[in-house]
Amino acid sequence: MSSLTILPTLTTAAPGPADFSDTPVWLSLVKALLLFVYLLLSVLLAIWFERRVIGRMQQRPGPNRNGPFGLLQTLADGMKSMLKEDVRPKAADAFIFTMAPMLFASMAFVAFAIIPLGGDVWMFGHRTPLQLTDLPVASLVVLAAAGIAAYGIVLGGWSAGSTYPLLGGLRSTAQIISYEIAMGLALVAVFLYAGSMSTSEIVASQSDLWYIVPACVSFVIYVITMVGETNRLPVDLAEGEGEIVGGYFTEYSGMRFAMFFLGEYINMLTVSALATTLFLGGWQAPPGFAAIGDGMLNEGWWGLLWFTIKVWLFMFFFVWLRGTLPRTRYDQFMRFGWKFLIPVTVVWVVAVAFIRAADLGFFGDSTVNLAGRAFPVASLIIVGVIAVLVLGATWIWENRVEARAQAEEEAAETPEEIDPFAGGYPVPPLPGQRLVEPEHRAGSTRQVEPAGATRATATETTTATTSEEEPRG
Repeated sequence: MSSLTILPTLTTAAPGPADFSDTPVWLSLVKALLLFVYLLLSVLLAIWFERRVIGRMQQRPGPNRNGPFGLLQTLADGMKSMLKEDVRPKAADAFIFTMAPMLFASMAFVAFAIIPLGGDVWMFGHRTPLQLTDLPVASLVVLAAAGIAAYGIVLGGWSAGSTYPLLGGLRSTAQIISYEIAMGLALVAVFLYAGSMSTSEIVASQSDLWYIVPACVSFVIYVITMVGETNRLPVDLAEGEGEIVGGYFTEYSGMRFAMFFLGEYINMLTVSALATTLFLGGWQAPPGFAAIGDGMLNEGWWGLLWFTIKVWLFMFFFVWLRGTLPRTRYDQFMRFGWKFLIPVTVVWVVAVAFIRAADLGFFGDSTVNLAGRAFPVASLIIVGVIAVLVLGATWIWENRVEARAQAEEEAAETPEEIDPFAGGYPVPPLPGQRLVEPEHRAGSTRQVEPAGATRATATETTTATTSEEEPRG
């Protein structure tokens, strides 16, 4: 009876960090088990969901045999991986070869521990947040776990004792590290708006306005970096089959390969959950639903429903990208990350710092009314300067791209006439070209010259050969 009288008093969002004072150790273990089951079921459903959606995009049914709508197909694939022969290369380091996929998959589980899946709920007579744990720097735990997972990738490629896995491991590690920088800088703007790195406090601070609105630039940058962080199409460059066979897990099979596969999908769920927490209000209901029934749909276990819906919107985004875009080139993707994303993110973080300072009154309290709201004058000036700089940078970038494209087009123009023996090797003409017959006497024999030899050298060689052969005739 006492629990029934206390249930309506649960708040929609705590004013401070999550309160774990009424959470015993055994209850934390229960929540860890439930989180593990939640992630495993989500991975099984995500693989089925991806195959079905891409099948619809490509006008084919997808898995539809095992279970209703093919829902048990992923489970059958997992059982097949467990029963397959476990092959290890002779030159592989046995211990590291086994530990690398375990490290990669375990770090994906650890990163999800700081994500709040809901508000305060009642579990076995205790009031506890629907979150495993929280820290003052909880948001950085995800970046730290991703950094440790990079060791699993590079060690998996190195321990195989083969060339192509090593190249795939180095390529994937460089990609993860490069895009972690831009991802971390994109999160700084959210920390400045929330005034905290605790995930529960960030969710609570978005009760009035989700940070996707004031930190829209950070959101776009984060979405780009989370695709690069998870090695998903169109940037699954660590698995470039046309270049390096299959990437860092080329030599893996059985459950070792399944661990890498599991870690990849859990990473997708983790970055989607972090985006939901930092930019989309976390487990809180959308504005229209939050007002129903005096906030009834924003309490208790309802938060898990809203959180799951938001995460699966990002999962559909991952699948949509894979089904529509081709794979990019590795050098282009790395150049985009280092020369564009990181500088833009640094400028944006500095701009957000000035805007926050203007909002807090460090540059004066003068305001102007726009659309019924008061905005600091200094903040509007800063936004205007940023807009002008962005437009200027965009104009310069477009001019450089057009100039580069024009130079490539001019370089690609083919001459109308071609000498098939100009470089010493016979070269067939391209469409629209005319052959120029080389001038030489009948009966002469032409020797093949190395590439780069001039036409004069080839003519001299032909003449000398002919003059030497004539007396013999």
